[in-house]
Amino acid sequence: MKLILTRNVAGLGSAGDVVTVADGYARNALIPNGNAIAWTKGGEKQIEGIRRARASREIRDTDHAKQIKAKLESTDFTVKAKVGDTGHLYGTVTDKDLALTIKSAAGVDIDRHKIKLASRIKMIGSYTAKVSIHHGVSADIKINVVAE
Repeated sequence: MKLILTRNVAGLGSAGDVVTVADGYARNALIPNGNAIAWTKGGEKQIEGIRRARASREIRDTDHAKQIKAKLESTDFTVKAKVGDTGHLYGTVTDKDLALTIKSAAGVDIDRHKIKLASRIKMIGSYTAKVSIHHGVSADIKINVVAE
């Protein structure tokens, strides 16, 4: 089956690439997880938009990645969440929430899939997360979860 990748998939390709994979892999893994869309002649027009978006988010080189790492590690990120009487959150703080917080606080657009939490954030407090910025460059960021 011919697909257009919407995200980077390890061992397969980058966002905007046209790939051919087994039908089962496409139906069961790539399309349901939002990693790809079916290739069509109309979808061919979307490829350029996907590639432009990828280029705008892409880190240029290792020096640029180190600058972003320094900026992220020097910033404390605060996430506001709804909290019950015992300090437990209504739900969890997700990598999507952290990506939005990073973008608003530091002005850096990070793909949510590059943010790794050691454990689920379900209570108020201070946490750390690892952000993969570039090959071999990652930042440990400080997250403070406070009541809304």
